[in-house]
Amino acid sequence: TTHYLFIVVVAVNSTLLTINAGDYIFYTDWAWTSFVVFSISQSTMLVVGAIYYMLFTGVPGTATYYATIMTIYTWVAKGAWFALGYPYDFVAVPVWIPSAMLLDLTYWATRRNKHAAIIIGGTLVGLSLPLFNMINLLLVRDPLEMAFKYPRPTLPPYMTPIEPQVGKFYNSPVALGSGAGAVLSVPIAALGAKLNTWTYR
Repeated sequence: TTHYLFIVVVAVNSTLLTINAGDYIFYTDWAWTSFVVFSISQSTMLVVGAIYYMLFTGVPGTATYYATIMTIYTWVAKGAWFALGYPYDFVAVPVWIPSAMLLDLTYWATRRNKHAAIIIGGTLVGLSLPLFNMINLLLVRDPLEMAFKYPRPTLPPYMTPIEPQVGKFYNSPVALGSGAGAVLSVPIAALGAKLNTWTYR
């Protein structure tokens, strides 16, 4: 019973941590303007939670299950905001599932080798998640208009959305997000694996 209870606790808490990683990027107003931050936080949080959870169970497919839980939670939150009168696009649901599937595929293809899952799987997540989410955000209707017209009531004045000057500072947010996500996903996944080892001790 304790074993299964622990799995539930890990799943729920890791999910909440990932969803709230850089809370401001969970909403359309900042998801677009802070895409690089979004990529770094979401890819690393997905990897550390999925690796920990997957190695704990030892079952390929667990990472996808984990990402599915997060997706369901986020759609519930999206529905809650919509019920409060905010537009449908007010919350942008991150695309975790395809990247998690790549992580599971790596774990399965390397015969459950945790080091390969960390290095190869972590890199694949860091490279793929920014791409999937850029496509996702391109489908959002007028993200900047959404940001100014429907500011969140909890947003402090100093975090008022500003129009992004993308071309001024870097050429490609997808490239930057992918690179940073891929680099950071590997050491953070290793940390997740280490925590998993300590748990068994």
